[in-house]
Amino acid sequence: MDATEESRPRPRAVTYKTTATWTDAHFGVLTADGKPPIHVSKPPEFKGEQGLWSPEEMFVASVEACHMATFLTFAARKQIPILAYKSHSNGVLEYIDGDYRFTRIVIFPTITVSKAAVEGMVHALLREAEKSCLVANSIASIVEVNPTIVIE
Repeated sequence: MDATEESRPRPRAVTYKTTATWTDAHFGVLTADGKPPIHVSKPPEFKGEQGLWSPEEMFVASVEACHMATFLTFAARKQIPILAYKSHSNGVLEYIDGDYRFTRIVIFPTITVSKAAVEGMVHALLREAEKSCLVANSIASIVEVNPTIVIE
């Protein structure tokens, strides 16, 4: 962290505001000021509409996006040149004790770097991002990261 970041006051609380509007049947629209609307439905496994985002997919994607953003922030702070980052994730939803819940989310990032010398640093930053991702820290599911590092 540079001196500017260290001296900047951190907010104690931040409020994020969204709106969900039912449109018909099993469909709705999510909105937030200044952002495009997202059409949502239940997942097809629960009689929802194919081709629309479900809350379940958005949940898994939130963990994945947070991990990516956290990792890339840490890499930039350490001036580690990341050439490419792409990931996919699997969220496991299970029926336990009469309720559905996510028990595990596994993120599979593929990270491309230019030198083998930074491979160990990338693994260290991935572990740090895994511990620091605020979305992952806010849920009860187990979150795992299984990376592939590509050296060009």
